[in-house]
Amino acid sequence: MALFKDMLHSDQTLFKNDSALDTEFIPKILPFREKQQRYIASCIAPLLQDRTGKNVLISGPPGIGKTASIKYMYRELEDETDEVVTIYINCWQKNTTFKIISTICDEMGYTLTHNKTTEEIFAVLKNMLNKKTVVFCFDEIDKIDDFDFLYSLIEGIYKKTILLITNYKEWILKLDERIRSRLGADNVEFMPYNLKETNEILKQRSVYAFHAGVLDKDALELIAKKTFETKDVRTGLHLLREAGLCAENSSSKKITIEHANSAIKKIDDFSIKKSTDLESQKRLLLEIIKENPGKKSGDVFELYQQKGGTDSYRSFHRKLKDLETSKFIIIKAKEGGTGGKTSIIEYNKPSKKLTDF
Repeated sequence: MALFKDMLHSDQTLFKNDSALDTEFIPKILPFREKQQRYIASCIAPLLQDRTGKNVLISGPPGIGKTASIKYMYRELEDETDEVVTIYINCWQKNTTFKIISTICDEMGYTLTHNKTTEEIFAVLKNMLNKKTVVFCFDEIDKIDDFDFLYSLIEGIYKKTILLITNYKEWILKLDERIRSRLGADNVEFMPYNLKETNEILKQRSVYAFHAGVLDKDALELIAKKTFETKDVRTGLHLLREAGLCAENSSSKKITIEHANSAIKKIDDFSIKKSTDLESQKRLLLEIIKENPGKKSGDVFELYQQKGGTDSYRSFHRKLKDLETSKFIIIKAKEGGTGGKTSIIEYNKPSKKLTDF
């Protein structure tokens, strides 16, 4: 009996490059986003001729390639020329004008910021940046606390393209009219991948991540189906890694459908955060929604206030969006309400359907 024929030895691994399953990894080919990339590239192209470009609002749900597309384009642009400065800032981490200006200083190698005001620092940056052309990308722009930096860049930097990435295209309506009119941003919307595209994307990543012949077709198809259900490619990357680790832990030379199923059973730890990790007001709001599913947003707000909620309606609405993004809840638009539509809030109970395949 060949009991150990298909088992890994202690010095063997199924992974060729496990970093290929990181969300920050940018593959050599980025499929199914060519149309959006071509349009954004056309907005940047005037910079190559020392002219100003067009600004773009890039919108769409999480995990569908918005950030990856821009980083891919940055890599292409940097290979093409040294004359265009590329600056990428995630506004989840850098959410104030001071933090953003300081980050741009770091990108430009300017360190003499001590005891200088934001205005003084920007004056130096303006002089540096106006010697070249610049592409600014502000990812998760909806997390920003103030927009002074945006006004300064629009008015002060002559030859630039500003890319704003957000999950919600309606976010731009929150901008002050003076900034919005000066920005004049075109909108490029990213739609979720279909099942065939999802499968192909994960197949491509698996080629980078695993040794040849390691991943069974059935395992890949199961992971792709689960990923398509969540509408978030990051889920698939996580599942591929988990399935690979599960196979290694069982000393298997193949990643089988059983390993994929084992990974899927752990998916709640990834796609839906633990409610205990939420700050108190979000946790209170989630409990109310869980106990009162199918309520209108206005009714949920009333219950929230009755239970001791301290946020204004605007902050309450933002918390709803955050809970939706984190997949705790589902928000459904419905005809009715004072504006013609209302929102129905449902608790998002984790689906287990695919674990039985």
